[in-house]
Amino acid sequence: MAGWFELSKSSDEQYVFVLKAGNAETILTSERYKAKGSAEGGIASVQTNCGLDERYSRETAKNGKLYFNLKAANHQVIGTSQMYASKDACDTGIASVKTNGKTTTVKDLT
Repeated sequence: MAGWFELSKSSDEQYVFVLKAGNAETILTSERYKAKGSAEGGIASVQTNCGLDERYSRETAKNGKLYFNLKAANHQVIGTSQMYASKDACDTGIASVKTNGKTTTVKDLT
């Protein structure tokens, strides 16, 4: 099964989207947006940028776990991954975003 985006409202009434893999695991989470159209623009940006290696930055959290950010051409973060225990797991997460991020399926839960 292919992945999809879920667009929803956060507890503070802002819009957020997540990218889900085919197994329903969340692989990328967006920032919060005040306008629904801006969140939809973020989804379009994931679709555009997810296939480009140079758009990913691998990071290390304070607790030593690894994660990655997907960035737009202007270097703004579009989405952030979950935390991973190893570099290989982080790389697998990036590969999943590359595969699933091109999906046009958006489940609007707003």
